[in-house]
Amino acid sequence: MAAHMRLQGKVAIITGGAQGIGLATARKFLDEGAQVVIADRSGAAVDAVVAELGAGGAPVRGYAVDVTHAGELKALVAGLLAEAGRIDVLVNNAGITQDARLVNMTEEQFDRVIDVNLRGVFLASQAVLPAMLAQGAGVILNASSVVALYGNFGQTNYAASKAGVIAFVKTWARELGPKGIRCNAVCPGFIATSILATIPAKVLEQMRVRVPLGRLGRPEEVANAYAFLASDEASYINGAVLEVGGGLTL
Repeated sequence: MAAHMRLQGKVAIITGGAQGIGLATARKFLDEGAQVVIADRSGAAVDAVVAELGAGGAPVRGYAVDVTHAGELKALVAGLLAEAGRIDVLVNNAGITQDARLVNMTEEQFDRVIDVNLRGVFLASQAVLPAMLAQGAGVILNASSVVALYGNFGQTNYAASKAGVIAFVKTWARELGPKGIRCNAVCPGFIATSILATIPAKVLEQMRVRVPLGRLGRPEEVANAYAFLASDEASYINGAVLEVGGGLTL
């Protein structure tokens, strides 16, 4: 446990929180004293993670939620407000990929990624907003990506969605800043999660050599950035886009 817990007493929702960067962020937020809600599409995955993280009595809850369904998000928020009384942080981490070159990308592939990665972030943020406005305080953090900054072969849909969530926070920082709500984006680079398990070793090595730090990132290193931005230490950071990529875009 940190001697000074930066998120003490804060209530945080993490979408896509049952694996990868989302799960690392849930662990970090719990370490920093937050109450954490893990929202993920797979009920079984949510249950397993909540059982593991909550084994020692940690304040963690889980909800099986599809971020493309506004009704499910509103139900989560209503349930959480009834139990915890407030919502301080939303980490919009849920996201998917369905890669194809432009010449081959289907409308279904395009629509599905935009639906989850862009519309889902819009719906989740809208769902927590009444509570944050009533409190006069809150933090919304969007998971973008380095591909939003420089594009990526085969990722027309994903890169566009991740650029879109940067535009969201820049707009919301203007609209919500006066209401005491800060909005920022984090752009992870090449992070070693299960998503990379399917990538051939040769390609992983090509990725690694492109990073000035000479290695892939760890999910915890992205989680640390979220924890800082969610905390009162970042009280004057609003509308920012923080790259956590080891210098990849240089």
